[in-house]
Amino acid sequence: MFTSILKTATGEAIPTAGALTCIGLSIILGLLISLIYIFSDKKKKYSSHFAFSLAILPVVVCIVIMIVGSDIARAISLGGVFALVRFRSVPGDSKDITNVFFAMAVGLSCGMGYATLAVIVTVVVGILYFVLNYLQFGERRCETKQLRVTVPENLNFNGAFDDLFGEYATNVELDQIKTTNLGTLYELTYSIDMKKGVDEKAFIDSLRCRNGNLNIILCKMPEKLEKL
Repeated sequence: MFTSILKTATGEAIPTAGALTCIGLSIILGLLISLIYIFSDKKKKYSSHFAFSLAILPVVVCIVIMIVGSDIARAISLGGVFALVRFRSVPGDSKDITNVFFAMAVGLSCGMGYATLAVIVTVVVGILYFVLNYLQFGERRCETKQLRVTVPENLNFNGAFDDLFGEYATNVELDQIKTTNLGTLYELTYSIDMKKGVDEKAFIDSLRCRNGNLNIILCKMPEKLEKL
């Protein structure tokens, strides 16, 4: 079993040496968690502000827990304050929430004096984080893109592009139909999984032959914001 280096008799003050040890450890582990977040992002699209927050969060939680101590009333009040905080990903990456709880768990362990547990949690979760990212666990094997095709009002778009979709894509879903240009044109929005190694220019050229050379946009699927 793990033992706390801050364990004292009821009413006694927290030893200064133990408190400084826990705070120093939370700083080191917070920096390590931040580095795990940075170096595990293969696309290098991490947020510098979020990396900064992950480095600071464990030491803040550690200090708060040491201040609260064993006072149940203050602990309940603190829980109410945390309940008002809404963590959200930017722009909607749910892994950010995991990192927040990871940092909070380490900060809680340090604040309660369980230094060994905090180190073990950081190492184990950090290794698991890297392994799952390396194996691309849960990631789709093909990237979903958004295709917007403008067609004239006299074109029956139902099934008009099915043979092209079968040749260049593995899965296609029609998400939206919108009229434009005072109702003289339709804009069709698709979610499309492109086959690997396909010639996107040839795909677009084939679509242009069907839609009368009107606007065609093939782009990355917009991120969906997640409210948590």
